[in-house]
Amino acid sequence: MNNAVNNGDDAIWSGTWVAERLGVELVGDDSLTDLLGLALRRNPKRAHLLVSHVLGKHVPQSPSVVHGHGFTLGRRVRELLGAEEAARAVVLGYAETATGLGHCVADGLGTAPYLHSTRRPVAGVVTAGGFEESHSHATSHLLLPEDPSLLVGDGPLVLVDDEFSTGNTVLNTIRELHERYPRRRYVVVALVDMRSAADAGRLAEFAREIDARVDLIATASGSVRLPEGVLEKGQELVARYEAEGPASDGRPSAGPRGPLAQGRAPLEKAVDLEADVKSDPLGARGTARPATPHLHPDDNRMRQTRPVGRTSRVDLFWPRGLPDGGRHGFTPRHRTRLETALPAMTARLAEAIPEDARRVLVLGFEELMYAPLRLALELEGSVPAEVRYSTTTRSPVLAVADPGYAIRSRLVFPAHDDPADGPGERYAYNVADAGFDAVVAVVDSVADTPELHAPDGLLSQLAAHTPHVVLAVVPSYVPEPLYVAALSEERPAMLPEPLRGPAFSSYAPEEVGWLLQDLSDVTLEAPTEEREEAIQSGGAHYAESLPVEYQPSEQYQELFHAALQTSSARIAQAVGVVTDTVIAERSPRPVLVSLARAGTPVGVLMRRWAQFRHGLDLPHYAVSIVRGRGIDANALRWLAAHHDPRDVVFVDGWTGKGAITRELAAAVEEFEAGGGAAGFDPEIAVLADPGSCVRTFGTRDDFLIPSACLNSTVSGLISRTVLRADLVGPDDFHGAKFYRELAGTDVSVAFLDAVAARFPEVAEAVAGAVKELLAGDRTPSWEGWAAVERISEEYGIHDVNLVKPGVGETTRVLLRRVPWKILARAGAGADLDHVRLLAEQRGVPVEEVGDLPYTCVGLIHPQYTRGATGADGRAVTV
Repeated sequence: MNNAVNNGDDAIWSGTWVAERLGVELVGDDSLTDLLGLALRRNPKRAHLLVSHVLGKHVPQSPSVVHGHGFTLGRRVRELLGAEEAARAVVLGYAETATGLGHCVADGLGTAPYLHSTRRPVAGVVTAGGFEESHSHATSHLLLPEDPSLLVGDGPLVLVDDEFSTGNTVLNTIRELHERYPRRRYVVVALVDMRSAADAGRLAEFAREIDARVDLIATASGSVRLPEGVLEKGQELVARYEAEGPASDGRPSAGPRGPLAQGRAPLEKAVDLEADVKSDPLGARGTARPATPHLHPDDNRMRQTRPVGRTSRVDLFWPRGLPDGGRHGFTPRHRTRLETALPAMTARLAEAIPEDARRVLVLGFEELMYAPLRLALELEGSVPAEVRYSTTTRSPVLAVADPGYAIRSRLVFPAHDDPADGPGERYAYNVADAGFDAVVAVVDSVADTPELHAPDGLLSQLAAHTPHVVLAVVPSYVPEPLYVAALSEERPAMLPEPLRGPAFSSYAPEEVGWLLQDLSDVTLEAPTEEREEAIQSGGAHYAESLPVEYQPSEQYQELFHAALQTSSARIAQAVGVVTDTVIAERSPRPVLVSLARAGTPVGVLMRRWAQFRHGLDLPHYAVSIVRGRGIDANALRWLAAHHDPRDVVFVDGWTGKGAITRELAAAVEEFEAGGGAAGFDPEIAVLADPGSCVRTFGTRDDFLIPSACLNSTVSGLISRTVLRADLVGPDDFHGAKFYRELAGTDVSVAFLDAVAARFPEVAEAVAGAVKELLAGDRTPSWEGWAAVERISEEYGIHDVNLVKPGVGETTRVLLRRVPWKILARAGAGADLDHVRLLAEQRGVPVEEVGDLPYTCVGLIHPQYTRGATGADGRAVTV
């Protein structure tokens, strides 16, 4: 085939230099030269290196192109396997080059757990297998899954590498794993299949030998024609060029036909060539940038006067317990948790990048490819700069500053992660003098060592070639030893049985079991103003004390009963819709677990609907979840000991900005990572989802749910939950109080009865609404979170935790916190009568807003001190 790519009058294929000197030729699909360039290895086993333009390893590339190629391959695997087989598949990627690619393939499959091989032994983690890569500079691969059962089973195993040259690595892998974990089907996936006909025949013969089906999927295929003696010629060429132009300080190598003889073409021409990839499934195309002048390789004077870039560090606030990659396994739940955290993490990165940066590189670290890629992908859509992505590597390659050569420059620096094979050189290619205004270096915490920060380390090398270097460190995930899980399984037997009414709460004993401890005899209440000042100053957590229970006036109680009469049918319909959605999608006999306390009345109503409509007697419990502290892990252990975690459905009243939705996902993940039982689904089912934060809901309207109007007197006379170290030990449930003394004003059962009485009249409407809901797109848009962030900035609050959206959350602000002002949607009617009354009683202004996505939003007084009271706003810093 023609080895030139016609991307412009002066475009040159990045394999031309090697092809001309060694006679190496690519033969096959027309897209091969779009996907690949050529370079020379410093490797005694193979002279040439196929350099991918779309992998994001050696050549900086648009992150959407990198992820798109892997994702598309994953979709092709899913189509090949079919939905049933795809749901049972496990994806295995190869270190180091294909760790990110394998992740992207797993993304395309959608439901597959992912594991990649590693060259980094991890103390305490049992090796589940290993194999050799015969042609590589570093051969030994280890498999270190946290869950040894990940590789057990008869579902398809999908093996992902960037290229297949001979197929030896795949054969070695399947042979090793098939002996330990035999299965009927394997799927081999790569960007390019460059095997010869003979090598392809060996794989087919091997499949017959082990009596398994082996399929192969690649973006493009072909072969490499190598003339006789190419290895020796390549080694000689490498030795000659390195002797004449070493690149150890980040300078391009130069030789007889290097930049001195041919002229110094702009690096962007070669680096940006990969963005014009014809086979890009997303249709993304790179845009040529103005040329960045290149320094003469021997012009030391110019290099000495070049300013050194500034280096800074940004804390991503990586979710605790979330794996940094697939070294020990990465499940769909992990992926969901990462997706949730990405916007906030990327926003922190964006703040650290200069506003005038035109070109930004996110640089990953060896096997740590996927986390930097996802950060880069998110960054690409949120900053005006052109974003590129690549990673450092162990692979030694000759660099030549020629537009017809794939590796134009290299940075050389010492290993900085204490590798098992000892110290040595590491490399970053096509970064030096590439015109990047900022480089974001993403490493894991094991690699955040003195060597990284040394004068000859990676950060210093980057700072010599870009004005801004940003370091982001992802915590290295180390699984808990297996014995921790074994010990944790003994705990449920020591936990008490749930508390039930009438001894604890005014609900009937069958309505709900409280997985809490009774702290009714402990004084926990504090004045609202005192609590607010302590919480905002950081001196106390809101769950360490309780507000004094609001005692509603006669006028306010009349508002509650009027609201209940007006909205009971609407609530009944939402209860029916959310319950039937749960039964249809989650479990035919769900175990309802309400998040105390706002979720508890909703859980009781869902239980009553299941009895009314389906004759089901569903278990129902209430558990504590605390923002910033997570869910009660002992309650989860109790549930796992008495029920199948897969049947558990968490229930809450409504969503605001989605903070508890995120908190629950993180808490369940942390519970499993700490050895707790697997299978809990963190997706919350709510009565109302005005924030568009969940998929399972009764309605997305923001309307008055009367149970939000009151506190304990509509929630079984139970207080908010309490988590304080001197009261709650490591083996205790979280605590709460039972306000028996408020029985005279208790309307908990009256609220339930009023709503349940409307079940018969809404049954037909529920059936139609559920059918329509199940057929529609319920993907959360998180518009509530976006609105809260906007309001926080517009009103000079700068803390989303002080912005409480929706009728329910606004009511809580007025009842429990120090409110600053209330924003109300223009034209909102009776849904806000109780809000206006409470605001009037507390002297809080209500401001009408035209484009408010919620019926109302409550603003807690920012930076509250008792010297800044009411709504004067003196404590606001704008």
